Formats: sequence, C-alpha cells, structure tokens
Amino acid sequence: MSAASDPQPLSKSLSELIALKGLVRVRGERQLASIWKDVAGSAIADATLILGIKRGVLQIGVTNAPLLSELACFHKNSLLRTLKEQHSELKIRDLRFLLKGSMAGS
Repeated sequence: MSAASDPQPLSKSLSELIALKGLVRVRGERQLASIWKDVAGSAIADATLILGIKRGVLQIGVTNAPLLSELACFHKNSLLRTLKEQHSELKIRDLRFLLKGSMAGS
C-alpha cells in the first residue's frame, strides 16, 4: 500500500473540501458577474452588483433609486429575456433589484 492511499485525518479532508467549495463559489460569482456584464452592458454592470441567485431569482444590488426604478420599469423584461435565451442553464425565472447605496469595496 502506498503512502498516497493512506487514510487522511478527517480535519484535513474537511479543510480541503471547505477550501474547494470556497473556490467554486468565487469562480461562480465571477462567472455570474461576467454574464451580467455581457447582458446588461458595462454602464449598468458598473452601477450594480450581483448578490446571488435565490430560488431562480437573480438578485442585483443597485447604487441609487433612480437607476433601480429605470431597471425595474424599463429594462427588466428585456434583461430577463436575454438571460433566459443566452444562459438558460442558470434557470433564472425573475430579476430582483435591491437598493444597496454605495457598493465600493463590495
């Protein structure tokens, strides 16, 4: 039996699993932010922050109320349609815009 197949302590395996899940989460967040930038465009993407997906709803932080209103009233349907068409694997069924004020450092 080689040293590579020797059992590892559970704590080491758990640490490796937690590190891997964190890496996957960070990659997923970056990928989602990149998809949002492609769909929404640089101007909107720069003033928003992807907060995550909960039960099929893409949650997007918005820096100010006028932009939130504009996105919700005038752009939501077209953005959602484009997301569904170009990225159906995400299974996004709705968009939710949330006022987050200054997002510097987020």
